[in-house]
Amino acid sequence: MSRVSRIEALLGENLQIEEANIELLHLEVVDESANHRGPADAQSHFKVVLVAQKFSHMTRIDRHRSVNQCLQGEFDSGMHALAIHAYDEQQWQSRFGTAPMSPPCLGKSLGKSFGKSLGSSIANSVPVPKS
Repeated sequence: MSRVSRIEALLGENLQIEEANIELLHLEVVDESANHRGPADAQSHFKVVLVAQKFSHMTRIDRHRSVNQCLQGEFDSGMHALAIHAYDEQQWQSRFGTAPMSPPCLGKSLGKSFGKSLGSSIANSVPVPKS
């Protein structure tokens, strides 16, 4: 399983912080490793874009801590860098002018990886800011 798939699976279902469930309205994971020094297949630099209504009650640092906490195992196994873009729904709408896309229905595709189907459909349909 690729690191992108693992990140999508870890973040995709629900983030956990201080026993509070954070339901994601939007998730995108981008492998930016090719833009950095080192082997192109290193899978070491990533960007995540997340939208959750519960983020409106969290500081920016708490949002980042929740993502980093969830992905600690990936850092421990060689992930080098992670750019986190975490928005609440109002921030996303005011910044991009549209609501985040809902995750696709998994009813008939339960055998497929959640992160893979979520990431591929969203990445193709929702604009992402250039950092």
